[in-house]
Amino acid sequence: MKTMQLTKLELGTTGFIKEINCKNSIKRRLLDLGLIPNTEITPILKSVAGDPIAYEVRNIILAIRKQDADKIIVFAK
Repeated sequence: MKTMQLTKLELGTTGFIKEINCKNSIKRRLLDLGLIPNTEITPILKSVAGDPIAYEVRNIILAIRKQDADKIIVFAK
């Protein structure tokens, strides 16, 4: 498995969260929403402009801004 930014993960491809490198307030919010290490995450939909991107995490759909998703590192096949 290789590591990459969450935004580099192709639509429909599942990755596993390795770490979140955001500032404290955003990091806390993402952790509270269930984005913790070793959690599966799958990009499922991109907006027309490409920002935000919808991700499926723990059977819910979250829209995450590109600037925040760039700071989330995932493992992918």
